[in-house]
Amino acid sequence: MHAKDILIDGYGRIREEVHAAVEGLTADELNARPGPDANSVTWLVWHLTRVQDDHIADAAELEQVWLTQDWEKRFGLGLPRRDTGYGHSSAKVAKVRVDSPDLLTGYYDAVHEQTLSFVRGLTAKDLERIVDERWDPPVSLGVRLVSVLSDDLQHVGQAAYARGLVQSAAA
Repeated sequence: MHAKDILIDGYGRIREEVHAAVEGLTADELNARPGPDANSVTWLVWHLTRVQDDHIADAAELEQVWLTQDWEKRFGLGLPRRDTGYGHSSAKVAKVRVDSPDLLTGYYDAVHEQTLSFVRGLTAKDLERIVDERWDPPVSLGVRLVSVLSDDLQHVGQAAYARGLVQSAAA
């Protein structure tokens, strides 16, 4: 098995968990915040997708799906065009709302396809390429891909937990 096959499997698991975290939820459940300053399922899935889109597009030297496929307009959040949610205040978290899970899964699936298209074409040597010199040591493509995978899995786990909290509060 090649490293890229492991990455493809990992990103596939994120997709499965994103769908599981949002499918069947109403708009109220998606947008509910389990506590006054907590993140909603919507915000968590939007944020993990924005991070994947931003970081993978940068590493692949592509444009973000958010911008090229009009997802920014479809979401209509009133946030800066390239906002990924990093450092959001509670007020900004509250702005990230959707009417159905389809918008979240549609955007995630589009980003997932761009990610897989990029990863499928990689060689072992490509994974060694430095993509960010602002860190010590500099970040290689392989490390960046694993970092995004790790971050996304954490956030989708949080989304699943928030889903459980919201559903148990309604019961």
